[in-house]
Amino acid sequence: MPLLFPGTESVWNAYSIASDADLIAEQEIWAAVDPNARNETFNIHNGDVFLSGSICGIKILAEQFGIEKYGLPESGKKVSLTELMKDKGAVWEKIVKDNQLLPNKLEEVGVWWFADFVLGAESIISCMNKSKEHGFLGFRNSKNSLISWVDKLKAHKIVP
Repeated sequence: MPLLFPGTESVWNAYSIASDADLIAEQEIWAAVDPNARNETFNIHNGDVFLSGSICGIKILAEQFGIEKYGLPESGKKVSLTELMKDKGAVWEKIVKDNQLLPNKLEEVGVWWFADFVLGAESIISCMNKSKEHGFLGFRNSKNSLISWVDKLKAHKIVP
């Protein structure tokens, strides 16, 4: 099967942000110990903004997993990961067995409803100015972050 973007064409062409889990942890630790962060709330994301279609992960994921066909679904159609993955538990079990992965269930590998929610929203943007003004200067390159997390999942035998 081709790897299709689970969102609409308008989302594919919209600006977006991403948040690396390690960066979120760094900011949480900073906010807990830095006096400049006391009693404040902050946004957190990698610090770059991109067109969803340019880095949404479809091309990167396709390359990481050797999938040749990828992109947008046919015009006007939307792929729902929740629907697509609901009956794929047995397929995943075979993939786990064939690739000698750590035993896990498909619902432990992805939160499909959340991916549908995030990839169904146009122009998810927030501002990091307040964090920077209070002293948190952490950032990540979103493309490199995605590649790094796929590499970690492979290294830990969670995905093939």
